[in-house]
Amino acid sequence: MAFAGCLCSAMRAPGPAFCLIAALALPLGASLGPASPSVLTVILNFEGPHSRASVQEMKRESAVILQASGVRLNWHLLGDDPYASYPGLVLMTFRGTCEFEPTPLADETGALAITHASDGHILPFGEVNCDRVVNTARRAMSGTDFTRANQLVGRAMGRVVAHELVHMLTKSAEHGTEGVEQPALSGQQLIENSLPLSAFDIGRLVRERSKQ
Repeated sequence: MAFAGCLCSAMRAPGPAFCLIAALALPLGASLGPASPSVLTVILNFEGPHSRASVQEMKRESAVILQASGVRLNWHLLGDDPYASYPGLVLMTFRGTCEFEPTPLADETGALAITHASDGHILPFGEVNCDRVVNTARRAMSGTDFTRANQLVGRAMGRVVAHELVHMLTKSAEHGTEGVEQPALSGQQLIENSLPLSAFDIGRLVRERSKQ
C-alpha cells in the first residue's frame, strides 16, 4: 500500500504525531458518481457510539468550510433509503467512539482518517478514526473547553472530514499551504474558532467543478 497524501497533527504539546492519509487501496472501477456542480452527498456510516451534538457540529463545520467554494453538502445515514439516487455520492465510515469520553481513550499513533484511492485515482470512500480524533482534540482543550467538549470534538471531526472531501472533490492528493487542507495541523487548529479553506484550495475546487 502506498500513500496519496498525508495531513499530520503538529502537536503544540508533547505527544505523538497523527496523520490524515489518502491511501491507495480498494478495487478498480469505483469512482465519484455523477455530481451536480454544487451538491455532494455524504453517506455516514457509524460503526461505534457517537454523540448527536458531535455529529451535528461535524456537519455544520464541514458545510461552513466547503460552502466558500460553492459546494453544498447533503447528509444521509447509511441505509436510510437504499433505493434513493443522490448527486455526487461519497461514503464516510467512522470507527471507534465519536464522542467525548471523560476517560482518555486507548491511545495509538497512526492516521486520523484515510481517503482511498486505486491505481493513483482518488476514490469516493473515506474512513475516520474517531478515537484518534477525540484524543487529539482533548489534548488541545483546557478550562471551560470541557463544558462544550462534544461540540469541539464535532468541530475537529468536521475539519477532518472536510480535508478528506477536498481530496475527493479535487481528485488529488495535493495539499495547500494554509487553512484546513495544509499538510500539518495541530490539535488547537482542529478546535479553534475558525479554520477555513485557503484561496488556493477554493480555486482548485472551483476549477474542478467547472470541468463537470
